[in-house]
Amino acid sequence: MADAASLLAPQPHGATGVLVLADGTVLWGRGFGAEGSAVGEVCFNTAMTGYQEVMTDPSYAAQIVTFTFPHIGNVGVNEEDLESHVDGAVGCVVREDVTAPSSFRAQGEFGPWLAKKGKIGLAGIDTRALTRRIRLSGAPNAVIAHAADGRFDLPALLKKAQEWPGLEGMDLARVVTRREVEEWEGGVWTLGKGYARSPHSPRPHVVAMDFGAKDNIFRSLVKAGAQVTVVPGTTPLDGVLALAPDGVFLSNGPGDPAATGSYAVPVIQALLERDIPVFGICLGHQMLALAAGAKTTKMHQGHRGANHPVKRLEDGVVEITSMNHGFAVDNTALPDSVEETHVSLFDGSNCGIAVKGKQAFGVQYHPEASPGPQDSFYLFERFVGMLG
Repeated sequence: MADAASLLAPQPHGATGVLVLADGTVLWGRGFGAEGSAVGEVCFNTAMTGYQEVMTDPSYAAQIVTFTFPHIGNVGVNEEDLESHVDGAVGCVVREDVTAPSSFRAQGEFGPWLAKKGKIGLAGIDTRALTRRIRLSGAPNAVIAHAADGRFDLPALLKKAQEWPGLEGMDLARVVTRREVEEWEGGVWTLGKGYARSPHSPRPHVVAMDFGAKDNIFRSLVKAGAQVTVVPGTTPLDGVLALAPDGVFLSNGPGDPAATGSYAVPVIQALLERDIPVFGICLGHQMLALAAGAKTTKMHQGHRGANHPVKRLEDGVVEITSMNHGFAVDNTALPDSVEETHVSLFDGSNCGIAVKGKQAFGVQYHPEASPGPQDSFYLFERFVGMLG
């Protein structure tokens, strides 16, 4: 890489931030946001907008996001664009320095907001070269660090990166899930009015299992006509059934689906046995697949961005989708009980399934967007339409 160095190379003048990869590669830059260090897997996101939604998506827990779009942070931040109040990405890597906000919606600046959230930013990095490296060699473990005085203990940072076990086998959903049952009240957003309140008229009741959900998923269920109760992802079967759901939603989330599935999959299997309609997104999709007898695998680089083409197999329609995942359902060994419904046009990986004989389906991408296109909102309507 053009701006890569080893631990023995001299630190560039003025460098106040650094990314140390587990293989010893050192990328120097200008730190912003919180000071300190954080370890995680380095991924890249190709979205041109929505960096605040990305940074507050719990699915990015224990990850360092490299933004391929060079100008990140320039429209500032605001309270309406948060996707969650729990931990998401630990830090971000950007090409250009963040400038003053230029949006009329801005309520603050990106750098101070990151600092308040305890997240580290690193500017001045050749993000194209870093992205190419991830595409060729896979997503590396690394430490991102920021110190205003420019002092870093590089051997200690390298040791931290090398000792971190990585995302495979991690149950991060247990870390980011909410702790209490919540009656969801939020509706759709409109400019100048903010978020509407959920209607209180009788509606089909969806119990949403939160494995690290984005808030716009719940808003989308409300928009599609549902009443939503959100429960922790660790909720046992009896706790779900006690709420008398017409259908159960399985949310997105971080970490290894096989690890989270150790407690979630038996619940999902019991729901399928009772013929309760089920809809899963991202991690929820993967665990639905596990419950139906499929397998999941760790991807080489993952899919993250707001411009991923997906083919719907029933009619050949191509949807442009928002994605964020580092694991996928293995579509080379699907059981007879599972039908593949969507595939990625980038690499042919699985992007959707339906469980045969059941009202149960899932997609690997994010039909609620935030950020991203809205081609796939019909999936929420399809699910709510199953509930009578």
